[in-house]
Amino acid sequence: MTLLIVALAIVFIVLTILVISKTQTLLKGVKGDSEQSEEVVDSANNINAIGLFVFWILSVVGIFWSFFYAKKDFLIAYGDLPSASSVHGKETDYWFWFGMAVVTASFLVVNTVLFYFPLKYRYNKKRTAHFYPHNNTLEIVWTLIPAVVMAGLVFTGLRVWNKVMSEAPKDAEVIEIMGKQFGWQVRYGGVDNGKLGNYNYKLIDDASGNEFGVDFTDENSFDDFTNSSELHIPKGKPVLLKIRARDVLHSVFIPHMRVKMDAVPGMPTKFWFIADKSTADMKAELGNPDFKYEIACTEVCGRSHFAMKLILVVDEPADYEKWKKEQKSLLASKPEFLEKVPASLKAKAMKYLPSEAPSDSTTASAGTSLPTVTSLR
Repeated sequence: MTLLIVALAIVFIVLTILVISKTQTLLKGVKGDSEQSEEVVDSANNINAIGLFVFWILSVVGIFWSFFYAKKDFLIAYGDLPSASSVHGKETDYWFWFGMAVVTASFLVVNTVLFYFPLKYRYNKKRTAHFYPHNNTLEIVWTLIPAVVMAGLVFTGLRVWNKVMSEAPKDAEVIEIMGKQFGWQVRYGGVDNGKLGNYNYKLIDDASGNEFGVDFTDENSFDDFTNSSELHIPKGKPVLLKIRARDVLHSVFIPHMRVKMDAVPGMPTKFWFIADKSTADMKAELGNPDFKYEIACTEVCGRSHFAMKLILVVDEPADYEKWKKEQKSLLASKPEFLEKVPASLKAKAMKYLPSEAPSDSTTASAGTSLPTVTSLR
C-alpha cells in the first residue's frame, strides 16, 4: 500500500509538470496564426480527454484492488467481525451492505459518465454546438431519482433504529452499565424480581463501595449485585442495557452485537438486543478457544480512554441463572449499608445478609422481631 501511494505521488508530479509544459505550448499557439492555434488546441483536447478516461479506469481498478487487499485487516482486533451475534445485528449488516452497494453503484455510474463526456464531446471543429439552456423533465428526473433512493435508505435504517429503541419486551433482562474514568461498572437486579433499585448521584461514595449511588431506601435494591470485571448476559433472551455515565461522555460499543450507544452524564440512555451466539458458540465458529466478546468505549474520555474495556460473557440461559444465584448482593458484601435502610424495611433487608452478620442495633431497640437469617445466594 505504501508503494502504491508513492507511485501515485510520482504520477501526480509528472502530470503536473506535463500540464505546465502544455500550458506554455498553448499560450504560444494562441499568439500565432489561427490554423496553428487550432491544431495545438485539438491535440491538447485529445490528450486531456483520453488521459482523463484512462485515469478513471485506473482509479476504478485501484479502488477495487485496495478494498480487497485491505479487507482482511478490517477490524482485525475483533476477529474480523464475523456475522453479527445478535438478532438486530444481522438486519443492520444487511442494510449497511445494501446501502454500500447503492452508493458504490451510483458513484461508478456518475463518475464514468463524468469522465466519458470529455472524451466523447471534446473539441471538434467540424461539430456544431447546440444551445440547450433548460429541460424541466431532465431536472425532475435527476432530482427525484436520488431523492427516492436516499429516502429509501434513510427510512429502512430508521425502521431498524426504531425497533431497537422501542420499549424492551417485558421479559427482558434489565442490566445497568455505568461508565466512569476509566472503566465500566455493571449492576444487576438480583434473582428475586430482576428489578433494579433506585439510585441517586448524591449517594455516590467510592470510599464506602457505593459507586453506583444505590438508594437503599428502595427495597428493590436489597438484592442488587455489581461487577466491574465482566458483563454476563443470557443467550436468546432480550437484554435491556440501561446506560449512564458518572463523569464525562463515554460510549458503550459491543462490535459483535452491533451495539453502540453513548453514555451521557445526567441523561440515561438505553439499548436492547438479543444475543443469539454464546461465547462458546463463537469459540467454536472461529476455531479460537481464547475468543472473548468485548465492550469498549468509543468516545474519547481522557488519557486512559484506550484501556476502558470490559469482557462480555454470553451464557446459555441455564448457566446464566446459575451464575446469578452464585453472586453476592451489594448489601451482603457491605453489611454496613444496612444502616441506610429505613427501619420499616430492615426485616426484608436482613434476608440478604449472611447469617453471621450482626443485627442492627436500631432495629433491635425498636423491638422488631427478626427472622432467622439465611442467605439467598
